[in-house]
Amino acid sequence: MKTTVFILCGGKSSRMESEKGLVLFQEKPFIEHIIQAILPITDQIKLITTSKEYDYLQYEKIPDLVLDKGPLGGIYTALSHTETDFNLILSCDIPLISTELLTELISKHTDEAGITVFASESRIHPLIGIYSKKILPIVKSAIEADELKMMDLLAKVPHQIIRIEESENFPLTNINSADELNDLNINLS
Repeated sequence: MKTTVFILCGGKSSRMESEKGLVLFQEKPFIEHIIQAILPITDQIKLITTSKEYDYLQYEKIPDLVLDKGPLGGIYTALSHTETDFNLILSCDIPLISTELLTELISKHTDEAGITVFASESRIHPLIGIYSKKILPIVKSAIEADELKMMDLLAKVPHQIIRIEESENFPLTNINSADELNDLNINLS
């Protein structure tokens, strides 16, 4: 399955108080951990961002087509710029993501699903998912109606949930604050 990967680097990062994808974890920015997990699968990586801080990376940067629409705006931009039917969309704050989990997501995705994501009993991970280009009109309508919640999008689209054990949630954790980063470092030491 030919796949393009889009990393959503936008967002206000108000709780982190800095560009989230560039926060250091184990002496490397989050974004580099994510790219490292993606490269064994594909080198078709694009960043959704307007920040010049990512210019040191050689990947194409695409600014949001519609500003201030959160992750849904990033997904809209990604699906508007892709040439592949299936697209892996990742947030920039998941430094523990692994090639194995991404491979599992891709291999279990079915053509019928507009979106495929992981979920455990406690949560769904909508920003680690396969998004089909064919859902672009639905995403566009949601943005125009200002219906920006990811769970609302999932409800409107034929989707597939890949169940994982609660213990498997850890590598999918998104880090939103300095406290969460500190907890992560403590858990791994």
